[in-house]
Amino acid sequence: MTQAAVAEGPAGVTGGLRGLLRLEGLALFAGAVALYAASDHSWLLFAALILAPDLSFAAYLGGPRIGAFCYNLVHTTIGPITLWVVGSIFASPGSFAVALIWLAHIGIDRALGYGLKYDAGFGFTHLGRIALRRASG
Repeated sequence: MTQAAVAEGPAGVTGGLRGLLRLEGLALFAGAVALYAASDHSWLLFAALILAPDLSFAAYLGGPRIGAFCYNLVHTTIGPITLWVVGSIFASPGSFAVALIWLAHIGIDRALGYGLKYDAGFGFTHLGRIALRRASG
């Protein structure tokens, strides 16, 4: 890898594919919220848990490699789908509610361009680089 490539970090998906993946995230968010609304669960629970997966940001205190691993662990659909299936097997409506909230979070993150992280740093995602704006002043 050249020095320039290291400085720029890994490339994410671009162009129409990036837009399609973001649209897919929006569909996931909308579907999860619609199912949540139809299931008559507490909107207070939804509000309390919608940002819970972002607690994984704290893992970045251990460095970008640990941070990316922990962030990605809770920002893939594997966890909430597993929770949904296991909750269905054991007839746990609470599991269904939490899984839908978790899926909604993942969906809106993807729609906004926050993808799975590379260990090069928080701003390097599979959906492209996140340009963090700094306040001038």
